Amino acid sequence: MSYRYRSRRSTRRLARKSRRNFIVTLVIIIFLIYATLNWVLPYFIGSVGVIKNIIKPPQALTPKSAQNASLAPPVLNIPFEATNSAQIDIQGFASPGSRVRLYIDGESLQTVDVSSEGSFTFANVTLYLGINNIYGTTLDEQEKESLPSKTIKLIYDSEKPSLIVSEPEDNKKIQGGDRKVKVSGKTEPGAKVFVNNTQAIVNGDGSFTIDQSLNDGDNTISIKAQDSALNQSEVQRIINYSP
Repeated sequence: MSYRYRSRRSTRRLARKSRRNFIVTLVIIIFLIYATLNWVLPYFIGSVGVIKNIIKPPQALTPKSAQNASLAPPVLNIPFEATNSAQIDIQGFASPGSRVRLYIDGESLQTVDVSSEGSFTFANVTLYLGINNIYGTTLDEQEKESLPSKTIKLIYDSEKPSLIVSEPEDNKKIQGGDRKVKVSGKTEPGAKVFVNNTQAIVNGDGSFTIDQSLNDGDNTISIKAQDSALNQSEVQRIINYSP
């Protein structure tokens, strides 16, 4: 009986000790997490920043060119919003006898002279794929720049638009009826569709449907999709009609 009593006391003592050790361990873990988040981690991040600045020092900001606020900025003339050409000519007007500097995405590309009539041309300007932010400045005799002109966003896109013609199937034979065939399919939203040079209505999701008249015998139906940069995709279908 005495042995059982001592055994139960020993078990309770061990349980209390285990709970005490668990609480102490939990407190230590919480303290370590707190110290890591508030002291160790910020110090580590700061050290990384110091090392990065030693390896690659931050570059000093490039001072802006001297400006002449009284000098009128140029007017650039780009009559389209998108192109499939990697190089274009950019024309415009500025103060006669001055010079004009062209920028794309903040990078200076060319500087040209303005004619006595006030016109200028930037020849063979290379574009970047995607959106090109184009503007210019006028330069006086002291190379001081005017304020920037209005920025023109020009898209360079060389990829053909998608075009799926779901009907009619190629080499379809039609007999009798009202001499028409339904042409339907899908292209990318915003593209134009022409069926034998007749423009079809394109819905917001790119789908289109149009009826095409037929002549006796074989009829070649040309379906073209054209995006805003004038890239084209074309699909042809041969339809045979007999009365």
